[in-house]
Amino acid sequence: MSHVAGQSRRLVNKARRSLYSRMEDASPSRTALRVARLRALHQFSPQAALFRDPYASAILGDAAPGAQELQQEDEHDRRMRLFVASRARLAEDWLAAAVRSGIRQVVVLGAGLDTFSLRNPYPDIAVFEVDHPATQAWKRQRIAEAGLAEPAGVTFVPVNFERQSLAGELAAAGLKPTEPGFFIWLGVVPYLTRDAIFATLAYIARMPGSEVVFDYSEPAENRDEAAWATRAFYAARVAAIGEPWISFFDPVELAKSLTELGFDEIEDLESGEIAARFARSPATARSNSGGHILRARRSA
Repeated sequence: MSHVAGQSRRLVNKARRSLYSRMEDASPSRTALRVARLRALHQFSPQAALFRDPYASAILGDAAPGAQELQQEDEHDRRMRLFVASRARLAEDWLAAAVRSGIRQVVVLGAGLDTFSLRNPYPDIAVFEVDHPATQAWKRQRIAEAGLAEPAGVTFVPVNFERQSLAGELAAAGLKPTEPGFFIWLGVVPYLTRDAIFATLAYIARMPGSEVVFDYSEPAENRDEAAWATRAFYAARVAAIGEPWISFFDPVELAKSLTELGFDEIEDLESGEIAARFARSPATARSNSGGHILRARRSA
């Protein structure tokens, strides 16, 4: 285990250097492409009702997967596909509740090729999509090449999380900082430094009534042997394409940090609880797989 861990650390350090270099070269995110392909592939699966996305394939164009790729899934790929679909479904279920309570601003952080703005069922909300400038330009090109119109009510906000002020860029784009917002932040946190993560969370916490939904992963020492091996598999995969996981969190410590920032309503589901919720069955013992999705709200 220590030998593999050493190899993993070397891969991550090398990939981190590669990531910053690629960002300077304005390359769009390859993990964003992979996640989009998983969402599209999910539409062919027996579990498609979990998360319906009619634009998932269209936005990918020639890169869209075919139904036959389901036959090539191994267990790692199947679990990742289901996690991607589940986190999107949970985020949008929580958003629906927030809209019913009066929220009218939605911010999708690190949007990648997410299609919420194309599927948005709420005509009276303002949607802000935030992503690295290169990835966002790529997405807008994909929308145009798919023959789709950029959705009304969406504002694209190019931001490098590590180098620009999210608050400043969103305010300039028209977000009202004195009104609550709902922030969807999926598939991004593991790739950012802790400083960047907590700066973003602190900004959201300064907007009373706001909510944030994000996913995160636990550190290796929190996992059993099987879960550690799964984490090492995925970590090596993303590191190999130059976009390594950097940050991991212990659930208890993370909840404490969120409370200190001012969030007073926290719902944290680990992967076993997510599966049980959508299977409509009682949750079993904690799976210890390390994957979580969390909703935090600061009361008005």
